[in-house]
Amino acid sequence: MGLLGRLKGLFRKKKEFSEDEYNPEWENASLRREDVDFHDQTQRENYITACLEQISEASNELDTLGGEYELVTSYLKDMEEIEAFPEETMEKVKKYAKAIVEIEGSRERLRKKRMIMSEEEYTHMERIEQYMPEGYDRLKEAEEYQVLVKKDLGRLDGERHAYNFRRNELINSQQNMKGITAICVASMVFLAMLLAVLGAALKLDVELGYVIAILISAFAITLMYVKYHDSQRELIRVEKTINKLVLLQNTVKIRYVNNTNLLEYLYVKYDVNSSAELNKLWDKYLQENKAREQEQQMEQDMEINQSSLIKLLRRHEIHDPAIWIHQAQALIDSKEMVEIRHNLILRRQKLRKQMEYNAQAAQEAQDEVKDIVAQYPEYAKSIVNIVSEYEKALA
Repeated sequence: MGLLGRLKGLFRKKKEFSEDEYNPEWENASLRREDVDFHDQTQRENYITACLEQISEASNELDTLGGEYELVTSYLKDMEEIEAFPEETMEKVKKYAKAIVEIEGSRERLRKKRMIMSEEEYTHMERIEQYMPEGYDRLKEAEEYQVLVKKDLGRLDGERHAYNFRRNELINSQQNMKGITAICVASMVFLAMLLAVLGAALKLDVELGYVIAILISAFAITLMYVKYHDSQRELIRVEKTINKLVLLQNTVKIRYVNNTNLLEYLYVKYDVNSSAELNKLWDKYLQENKAREQEQQMEQDMEINQSSLIKLLRRHEIHDPAIWIHQAQALIDSKEMVEIRHNLILRRQKLRKQMEYNAQAAQEAQDEVKDIVAQYPEYAKSIVNIVSEYEKALA
């Protein structure tokens, strides 16, 4: 399937994104064609390629988010299935869950003399153990990447403002040179008239004066002409550079928004405020696990009840029964179940927000390419060739 065709069936609804700690202007990654000359082959190809890169990056991000979204949705579905169990089945579930919680309480009393981390911290890390240490690496990498992208955006902002300032300087300089040229012409005419009057009134030989006036005026006009055309060439170069910076900035903005959304999601997923905090908890968790090797006798009873709970849940087609042995309290405490559901819903909202943003970015870029083809049919074939080459490169 072609790159432009990969977007069928994606989210169509556009959504306003709430303001965060990042610069709101960076969130707006819409493509701009105001300063692009589509009759210029280089500018046209660069702009179409930028659109295709936006489609590709957004589509790849959607593919990645889809699996995580389905996983979170399956957890929510499991909760609904459990809450719909018949009373007899639910009693068995609660029996095993209560036994698990009670055994855990007994182990808690044994740990008090050597507590490394709180039970709440341990339970939290136990729930997310399946994601570690890759989860920490992913979070740390996202934080470091966030810093780099912010620097890139700041640098691009600075460069764009510098080039805009230079463009204004060149435009003002050209206007000044036009004024100087007009003054030179007027001065030459005035001097010629003055010499003519002096020659006629005083009978003076003013031919040398004419020659000097002409030479000075010719030199001044020539100098202004050369400087004006040098300035015009530089102005064209500056405008092309500004166009490139705008296209590059749009790409970086998309990466910044995606990475910001990813960080928000990971912070919610791991319930931490930084990768350093997650790493500290992970180290403490490893130490705690080592200490708990002394409790093997209680582990036997725990394994029996956990195995029974998993088998019972599996018989009722729960997608991931193993996760419930780490959150057994929720099976006997409705408040805990509500809290877990709230966390899953929040995770799914964050994922949906990312998916909607990328679907919108991809759709806008696709519509932009189609609109350009419609407005410039004479370049339709070359644009199709660009799309084909880009798709071959991705294959």
